[in-house]
Amino acid sequence: MRINKYIAEAGVASRRNADQMIKDGRVSVNGKKISECGIDINVENDTVYVDGVRIIPIRRYTYIMFNKPKGCITTAQDEFGRKTVYDYLEQFAGKGLFPVGRLDYDSEGLLLLTNDGALAQVLTHPSYEVPKTYLVKIEGEISDDDLKKIRAGVKFEGVRYAPARVSVKEKSEKFTRIKITVTEGKNREVRKIFEAVGKNVVFLCRRKIGELSLGGLSRGSARYLTDREIAYLKSFDKK
Repeated sequence: MRINKYIAEAGVASRRNADQMIKDGRVSVNGKKISECGIDINVENDTVYVDGVRIIPIRRYTYIMFNKPKGCITTAQDEFGRKTVYDYLEQFAGKGLFPVGRLDYDSEGLLLLTNDGALAQVLTHPSYEVPKTYLVKIEGEISDDDLKKIRAGVKFEGVRYAPARVSVKEKSEKFTRIKITVTEGKNREVRKIFEAVGKNVVFLCRRKIGELSLGGLSRGSARYLTDREIAYLKSFDKK
C-alpha cells in the first residue's frame, strides 16, 4: 500500500497532508525516517510511525457535520491561544477526527470532520470538482461585468481560479449578498475570487458541500452524518 494512503486510512490526515508530513520528516517506517512520498509498504510486516507514535489503519470511520461559528480555527492547537473547532466537539473526543478542508477564523458554516483520510482526499482535491456553496456579503455593489469575470474564471496574485457559479441575492448601496459555488477548494478561494475584482468580503458562510446542507443545524453544533449522506459523499470517488 502507498505510504500516504496508509497514513490516511489510519485517520492521521488526508493523503495530501500525509505527503507534507513525510517531506517534513515526521514519518518513519520500521524505525527509519523516510523522505519519499511515493514508497509502498507491506501492511502486514512494516510498522509506521508519525511523530514517534505507531499508527494503524482504522476499520471503523466516523463522519461529522459541524456548523462552525466565526472566531475559531480549524486546527487542533493555536499558538495564539485562540478557540478551535475541537473546543465545540468534546463529545467526539478520542475518535481522531480532522477537518475536511478549512474555514478560516472569520468564516463560518458547514465543516465536515472525519477520520477517513481517503474520503477527505476526494472531497478536497480539485480534480474531483466537489462543489461548495457559500453565502457572502461584500462591501458596496458589484457590476455585471465583474460577475461575468467570476463566471469565466479570474486570476489573483498569479493564481488562476476556475469559473464559479455566482448570483446576486440582495443588494443595496452599502452591501451586496451573493451566492457562489466553487469546485477547486484552494486556500481562501472565495475571498480571493472577490479580491480579484476589487471587492472585499465582510461575511462568508459555507452552506453546502455538494448536496449536503446545514439545514437547521445551529452555530457551534454538530451531528453524525447519515448513511445516505456518507454514501453520497463517497460517490464522488466514482465519478
